[in-house]
Amino acid sequence: MRAGSSPRPLRLAPALLLIWLLALVLALVGLGDQPLRDWDEGIVARVALELSQAPWSEKLLPTFWGDPYLNKPPAIHLLIAAVIGLWGAVVQAPAEALPPAWVVRLGPALLSACLPPLLALVQLRLRPAERGTALATAALALTLMPLARHGRLAMLDGALLLAMALQWWAVLGLDQRFKQRPSRNLVLALVAGLATSLLLLLKAPAALPLLLAVLALRWFEPDQPRLPCWPLLLGLALGLLPGLGWHGLHLMARGPDALAMWTSQGFARVGGSLEGHSGGPIPPLLELLKGGWPWLPLWPFGLALAWRQRRQRAGHWCLGLTVLTALLVLPLGTQLPWYSLLLWPPFCLVCAPVLAWLIRSGPEGRPPAAAQAAAIPWFWCGLGLLLLLAYPVATLGILPLPPPTRPLLLSLGVALLAGGGLLLGDGPAGRRAGGLLLVGGVWLTLALLLSGPLWLWELNESWPVGPVAALARRQPVGATAPPLLLWREAERPALNWYAGRRVRGSAGLDDLPPSVQGEHLLLSRARPDAGDLRCVPIEPAGVFHLYRCLR
Repeated sequence: MRAGSSPRPLRLAPALLLIWLLALVLALVGLGDQPLRDWDEGIVARVALELSQAPWSEKLLPTFWGDPYLNKPPAIHLLIAAVIGLWGAVVQAPAEALPPAWVVRLGPALLSACLPPLLALVQLRLRPAERGTALATAALALTLMPLARHGRLAMLDGALLLAMALQWWAVLGLDQRFKQRPSRNLVLALVAGLATSLLLLLKAPAALPLLLAVLALRWFEPDQPRLPCWPLLLGLALGLLPGLGWHGLHLMARGPDALAMWTSQGFARVGGSLEGHSGGPIPPLLELLKGGWPWLPLWPFGLALAWRQRRQRAGHWCLGLTVLTALLVLPLGTQLPWYSLLLWPPFCLVCAPVLAWLIRSGPEGRPPAAAQAAAIPWFWCGLGLLLLLAYPVATLGILPLPPPTRPLLLSLGVALLAGGGLLLGDGPAGRRAGGLLLVGGVWLTLALLLSGPLWLWELNESWPVGPVAALARRQPVGATAPPLLLWREAERPALNWYAGRRVRGSAGLDDLPPSVQGEHLLLSRARPDAGDLRCVPIEPAGVFHLYRCLR
């Protein structure tokens, strides 16, 4: 290849295929070993199950325990419902059988595995002659723990990031090379519109602001001619039809209640704190600082490089996408840990040139202005040495770490120490080996984490639902059966999922619904004692006990 010439896209295909296969391994290893968690997984799974059992005429109108589901549009729920239906047909499962956790998580996990190669293609739009930077982008997306972990969950966030990256790729393709080929612009605008439709069917309030902001970035891109309007507008209009059509159908079927996913479940999160999840910029910034390792040291240098290149396409877009996603996340009045996932795709685009530069340029090729960035491999070596020293200390019991974490210390420590050391060398072959060892070691550490019991640590934040769900399944259901409730506990969607029935929470006597002969079944940690409530213990279940109570 001539110096400075653009690589043929097919040259990237084998490497991107390998990265996609490695992402699939991370997406699927140990996928069903841990039960579904609260809150989102339990809710998403139930909505998907009801969609899988609904007649075709009602497949587009999700329900939750028989009531209209107004929280989120149904794109990810329909995908999971299709997987549940396929699983049921293959194993000939009875109608009342609950699908295992891996079936519920499979669809979102497969979608999320496509994000690393897609981000590489986005980077290739920005830097057509830098094949190594595109591969570094995919490697970063592959080995970021927040992306690998959350993408496996039965949640919409992995698909949301994929749709967002697809929108970027399509809009970035609308450049001067296709000015005389309106059909190409039309196709790319159609893809951008379809990606926005997918966003409308995942998290509706974010879809149109994302599209308008990305189009504005393209419109004000330096040294780029204005886009022909008619192919752009026609393609976007056609692509938006599925998303807008579903929201129109939902509004006609459910009336003003359909606006809840835009208001109380959407824009209300911008200005207010819902369900006690306080907002502001601090929680997502903390998630960024916790989840960016070992690549976080690349970030400030990547931002500095983007600033220096701000009058070029790559710098303009890296800075613009960073600011765009920050404006979507940081001001929110309600903050949940997975909201910060929007920040990771721009993080990969910003950091990848620095990682590629460290691999490509030896010490003799690094200018004095980059002296600080050239010290990053030394930092990785030091961090790796600390992890290796922590391994025997943890093994001897001096450092109180659970046994499943010890192989993680060893694999990550070796990767950082050996990979960082090779990156400090003069030979290009050694630096390439260092980059591969570093990325491969982080990937192996993630694979070990995701195959063990620690990756879904939220399950340890509350009591396990398994024993209580088994007890709840054995209780009678029907109009004449006494209601079953959690006494002075919040409702647990994961408990409802595994119990196959809705077990509502109650704060006290005022929350007890009317029942036949005043009888209730209460799941409680201690004997319920309130007013004239008379309770008799029936059966234990973990930390809970089932009581039959009369009032």
